[in-house]
Amino acid sequence: MFEYGYWEIVVINSLIFIMFAFSFVRPKNVTDWRVFGTFSAFIVALFTEMYGFPLTIYLLSGWLSEKFPQLDLFAHDSGHLWYELLGISGDPHTSPIHIASTWFINGGLLFLAITWMFLYRAQRKGVVAKSGPYALIRHPQYVAFIVIMFGFLLQWPTLLTLLMFPILVIMYMKLAKIEERESIKAFGEEYATYADDTGRFFPNLKKLRKKFTINS
Repeated sequence: MFEYGYWEIVVINSLIFIMFAFSFVRPKNVTDWRVFGTFSAFIVALFTEMYGFPLTIYLLSGWLSEKFPQLDLFAHDSGHLWYELLGISGDPHTSPIHIASTWFINGGLLFLAITWMFLYRAQRKGVVAKSGPYALIRHPQYVAFIVIMFGFLLQWPTLLTLLMFPILVIMYMKLAKIEERESIKAFGEEYATYADDTGRFFPNLKKLRKKFTINS
């Protein structure tokens, strides 16, 4: 049974996530637009295979038919490839993988919204964002995007999105370094000290322990 071809859902879901991301990112230069464009392509590729046409399943149909002869390849539930590959039985929507993916996606979206509030306040005041999530890591907004994409890969892996994910992670890492150089030019020693005390994508546990020890 071919349970795809819902192109209106592809368009609606893609627009919702792309517009949501745009409202937080607001690209300012060529590099920003390149990163945002790649993220948008990731979202479009994801929902195209989720609801439009299952390209990954089509390309792997020979191997999947041989490996899982009982599988109805073009039934929508068959798109949960981790579920099939790991041999999990039952409804894929209630599997631990699907539940975890939902937590990653929703948690990432919530974290992105919270992050933006603190960044927006700092930008309005013309100061370095150092409170909220920024007290722990320097680029929480990029961490949020990576977590969201990882959640989607858990829920609905495709060849294109698996290929694009590491590319986007590398692009975010490069963009973070560019922003740091610009911030040092704008804020000088204040940002340099903040960067020394705070991890780029992961908390600086050594500095945090030292800070809590001093405060206590």
